[in-house]
Amino acid sequence: MDGLRDESEEKAFVVDEVTSLLKEVVDSTIQNATYSHNKVGPWSTNIVEQSLKKLAGLNKPFKYIVTTTIMQKTGAGLHVASTCYWDATTDGSATYKFDAKTMYVIINVYGLAI
Repeated sequence: MDGLRDESEEKAFVVDEVTSLLKEVVDSTIQNATYSHNKVGPWSTNIVEQSLKKLAGLNKPFKYIVTTTIMQKTGAGLHVASTCYWDATTDGSATYKFDAKTMYVIINVYGLAI
């Protein structure tokens, strides 16, 4: 029975594992930076590319979609929603929100089983 459980865990979308990976990427990209409009593009590109690289490194049977939003803290509101039509037993999603002094960074990952 343990062999079956180990195999299913290897193929599972583990939210905590993915969230930890996202936190690592954001922390290494943003660190203690202050919001700068000129840096948002490079930060966003680095975050999605590094996240995808690390996700692929997990060697799990998934196709991944990674999105990121970087927003300056100005007191403005931001509301985002998404929905998916998928197999909830195999597919999954994770979100990580980084709340710095001058900005918010929100990353979403959708994992679709192959």
